Amino acid sequence: MSVYDNFRVTPIINASGAVTRLGGAPMPDAVLDAFRAAAHDTVPLELLQAAASKQIAIATGCEAGLVTSGSAAALTLGAAAILAQYDVARMEQLPHCDGFADEFIVAREQRSGYDHSVRASGARLVEVGFNEIVANAGVRRTEAWEYEAAIGPYTAGVFYSWWPTSSPTLESVVEVAHRHGLPVLVDAAGELPPKSNLKALAATGADLIGFSGGKAIRGPQSTGILCGRRDLIASAALQMLDMDDHPELWDPPAEFIDRAQLGGIPRHGIGRGLKVSKEEIVALLTALELFQTGAYDAQTDEFRRSLEQIAGALDSTAADCRIVDKGDNESPPVLHIQVDETALGRSAFEVCQRLRAGKPPIYVGHGGLAEGRLVIQPLCLKAEQTDELARRLKEELTA
Repeated sequence: MSVYDNFRVTPIINASGAVTRLGGAPMPDAVLDAFRAAAHDTVPLELLQAAASKQIAIATGCEAGLVTSGSAAALTLGAAAILAQYDVARMEQLPHCDGFADEFIVAREQRSGYDHSVRASGARLVEVGFNEIVANAGVRRTEAWEYEAAIGPYTAGVFYSWWPTSSPTLESVVEVAHRHGLPVLVDAAGELPPKSNLKALAATGADLIGFSGGKAIRGPQSTGILCGRRDLIASAALQMLDMDDHPELWDPPAEFIDRAQLGGIPRHGIGRGLKVSKEEIVALLTALELFQTGAYDAQTDEFRRSLEQIAGALDSTAADCRIVDKGDNESPPVLHIQVDETALGRSAFEVCQRLRAGKPPIYVGHGGLAEGRLVIQPLCLKAEQTDELARRLKEELTA
């Protein structure tokens, strides 16, 4: 019996991993315990976020950090911080940017639906480069000089989406931006593990970096991390925190928010709807500690055994199985199931649909369906579900 049965919602077998649409990663017992314990007491959130800032700074090597309501919120707050900085009048004005610089330079090949989070702050994106490889029109990707050529009087910063093969390198973009006094905001939402990325991206000199808290870190799904320059983190916090207090009484920790830099006390900012609860902050910090100390690494072998069991069950079916392992002992291996659509008589899309419509519903990774491939990501797969997943896959993949 599941709690979801009370609401007539059927739990699924999640073989897709820590995706938002399916609720993110499973939280360890220690994280759930911390969440529950945090609910029993009351603390001022600016003090708790100040404490979180110190913990995030240690974990990332940045000057400061902030727990946000997801990595998308981290991007909105990060962009708002760059636009407003310590200017209270600008904080009040956002998302309207009349009278000050509001453009963020971004590579055209790094545009995605996720950058709506940046645009929500009021920022305008200015594209550079061409996606010539995808367009089958050439071999070149965006180059650092194109960022520099686009800098103008309305340029407020640079937005960069990082993944291991991003081009040009983040270091080269940071060098160009900093030469012109411009900050760089980095989207690294899904780029953990490896845990080394927590510090490696900060080491590039990027000014603000956003990570997801509800994926590999395994905190609450609705949490994220924004880390970077102390002054920009303070601006982001000011635009998110509940500011309904008397100026004479409001006294945030000086190392977190420097009141001396403020012309006044801002009112509720553009990030007010992106608030984070005390329980989420504590749970995220607990999960971050587990992640960075390698507490999750021992599960890698368990995941591999589950995938080997599933692959073995599909030996005589219309599918070819291959386990893909990054070899870093941190990233869960995944199982690629290449469907022989001709032999099976239906497409991988149809197999995926039938799995979702079955009992129990099964959601597999769908990123390779166009190539006839199902993907099994085991992070959210319970040990007792492996047999059922293998059985249903065999049913659907037997010609």
